[in-house]
Amino acid sequence: MGNATGVEITGPLTERFAEILTEEAQSFLADLHREFNGRRLELLEARKERQEALSAGGTLGFLPETREIREADWQVAEPAPGLVDRRVEITGPTDAKMTINALNSGAKVWLADHEDANTPLWENVVEGQLNLRDAVAGRLAFTSPEGKRYELTDGPRPTIVVRPRGWHLPEKHILVDGQRTSGSLVDFALYFFHNHLATRPYFYLPKMESHLEARLWNEVFTHAEERFGRPLGTIRATVLIETFPAAFEMEEILYELREHSAGLNAGRWDYMFSVIKKFRTRGKDFLLPDRNSVTMTVPFMRAYTELLVSTCHKRGAHAIGGMAAFIPSRRDPEVNRVALEKVSADKTREAGDGFDGSWVAHPDLVPVCREIFDGVLGDRENQLDRRRDDVRVTAADLLAVGDTPGQQTEAGLRSAVSVGVQYLDAWLKGTGAVAINNLMEDAATAEISRSQVWQWLHNDVKLADTGETVTRELVERVAGEELAKLGGDLAAARALFMEVAVADEFVDFLTLPAYERMP
Repeated sequence: MGNATGVEITGPLTERFAEILTEEAQSFLADLHREFNGRRLELLEARKERQEALSAGGTLGFLPETREIREADWQVAEPAPGLVDRRVEITGPTDAKMTINALNSGAKVWLADHEDANTPLWENVVEGQLNLRDAVAGRLAFTSPEGKRYELTDGPRPTIVVRPRGWHLPEKHILVDGQRTSGSLVDFALYFFHNHLATRPYFYLPKMESHLEARLWNEVFTHAEERFGRPLGTIRATVLIETFPAAFEMEEILYELREHSAGLNAGRWDYMFSVIKKFRTRGKDFLLPDRNSVTMTVPFMRAYTELLVSTCHKRGAHAIGGMAAFIPSRRDPEVNRVALEKVSADKTREAGDGFDGSWVAHPDLVPVCREIFDGVLGDRENQLDRRRDDVRVTAADLLAVGDTPGQQTEAGLRSAVSVGVQYLDAWLKGTGAVAINNLMEDAATAEISRSQVWQWLHNDVKLADTGETVTRELVERVAGEELAKLGGDLAAARALFMEVAVADEFVDFLTLPAYERMP
């Protein structure tokens, strides 16, 4: 396998990796890097500047400089083939077993995740692309170490929508002109290059914080379409509104991507994480209770989802609901009953609010979600005609974090530490989708867990059930006690969790220091 000019690959190569990392694919990636990486880095600097302003007492609001866009009459492109009916979407990483299970699940869409449900272990990055290419070609199969055979079934399969890494994550194993490449551009380039003629190139875009970041993606898409002679709008993208700043720029994000837009998605845990991150120094007005008590019906989360649906439908875009992360138990019917009641209530709320579809993490939940949306949609494919003109959400509504009911408790602290360390242990070993307490957890879980610990610690929170003030010493003691219950060697995961949970400076994304610990 040769390298394109200026490209250096430092990760180990197998025979099949050469099928993905062809010289032509490398050349396309190098082209994208040289054209767009400088702007990406500028936008990451802009994030830092905005954070400094917020930490100094600033706030978020709807942008006065883009008022004309919000008040103008425009629509995004018509829904693309395979993205008209999205009533059930299943999410998961791109390892062979999960890929096959997702494509056999009966969902309408599969979010093929190279981001939060994956880890950027080099083998995962490239093998995921191989699995996607083989799946598109209909030839993917897998035999487990126990001898169980997994194969694609006949019949309709979900539309594949790939989630690349966020703009902030680098790819240290591919250098262009001596620079690390962008994980976003690597994941996009390899999937688009190998599959744009065989299937529709659709994407989910994570972690964006401004419409200018959406503009950069739009320029990447247009560049790729022009280079390969594809019509404008061949690429479609759904944006996850999972950062606090992005909630104030939903219309502008849709506008920037309008030829390529496939809608917006509401991402619960990352949104809560971003709320804490952006206003972490601001005390009780942005102090959240135990994470499991922050439901989608609390005031600031309700405002966010209502605004998302009304914004999308005003502009002709799909609104996709949040994740049902429950994993059915094979041994405990009562656990299943209680959990399925919560899942059904959540999906019923979303369908009733006007969402066009929603996410599940397990194939067994596909029928549950589908039945609820079937009941609301009837013979329609979506709810785009339901404008939700009744919704009136102000900036103050989105910022009303301090109105969230609930308490900070020792039980909540213990859960955050235990779940956070368990997840990071799996992440460091190469697994990004982890079953913990009958929930399929991903990186967003670890982010909200460690950020809540940081927030409580740095705001001298007194726990409601014990009266203790959260200190470094208390967090260390809790960590020791909780990890003793789990057993095993969790030293590396514990060290990483404590680094990002109790340090004086807040680390923007725990995946950044975690990635540097990976080979």
